[in-house]
Amino acid sequence: MAVTTLRNRVTRQRSLPAALEPLELTDGQRTRTHMIASLLLDYPDELWFTRIDTLEHASDSLPDPIGTAFVGFIDRARSAGPLAWQREYVTTFDLKRKCSLYLSYFATGDTRKRGSALVTFIEAYRAAGWAPTEDELPDYLPMLLEFSAKSGDDVSAAMLTAHLEGIEVLRAALEDMGSPWASIVRAVVRSLPVVDRATRERVLDLVTEGPPTETVGLSFLGNLPPFSPKGTA
Repeated sequence: MAVTTLRNRVTRQRSLPAALEPLELTDGQRTRTHMIASLLLDYPDELWFTRIDTLEHASDSLPDPIGTAFVGFIDRARSAGPLAWQREYVTTFDLKRKCSLYLSYFATGDTRKRGSALVTFIEAYRAAGWAPTEDELPDYLPMLLEFSAKSGDDVSAAMLTAHLEGIEVLRAALEDMGSPWASIVRAVVRSLPVVDRATRERVLDLVTEGPPTETVGLSFLGNLPPFSPKGTA
């Protein structure tokens, strides 16, 4: 029997990309990194393309490799154009389970546990004096990065650190497919504390097995107030 006719009954075990060393950033550099990453990870609509020149200029003051990653990403988006970039965004984030931008999904998937996880996110925002918009679920990575940039609160740092596993799974998936968005997630990872061995082992499990798949509704969240400091909305 020719080798080429054999079925693929075994595959090479998945591995994680190399660990990234955190960069020493000032508070201002970390704030700018998180705000720019938040905007670049959003859906690239017409408004997204109108502000990339401003984001490119803001990236120039960030240290390497973060600044060059942002500028290179913006160059690729500008060259691709809105329609092609939007199609690639949807293909990447809406159609691939391991490329979710919703952090609690990596640990709970579409199971009943996710409801409790989302409530925890909402309570954390409110504990810091903020509230998430009703337009997105509270575990949306760009929203959490915006919260970190705007608040500078220890709560936002703790939320990001607590979900490093999910961010690392997202990074692994994006790097594995050669996605341009991998460079943005790498920048986020390098702005956060290093991941320990136990965490990386849990990440590898998620990379291999994927999130749980029990589907449930999330309508219990109801209407949430806008994402703004309490008392200023």
